[in-house]
Amino acid sequence: MRDGLYEIDNNLIENRIRVLALGRKNYMFAGSHEGAACNAMMYSFFACCKNIDINPHKWLTDVISRIPIHKASRLSELLPIIG
Repeated sequence: MRDGLYEIDNNLIENRIRVLALGRKNYMFAGSHEGAACNAMMYSFFACCKNIDINPHKWLTDVISRIPIHKASRLSELLPIIG
């Protein structure tokens, strides 16, 4: 491979997965399996926000304010996706 299309290192990928690697270590101290599952879910939500350039704090604030009046059958509308 001498055409220059490939990066010489994998720093970009390592930086993208660093949060996951840190999360794995933190899950050991979540208190229970259910607590670790909740942590993993939040990491997933925040990673989705980051990938589509949504401010996670604004998204979470919006969702928390809307949950009490939002129909349970339409909770998927609150996910961090491009609208």
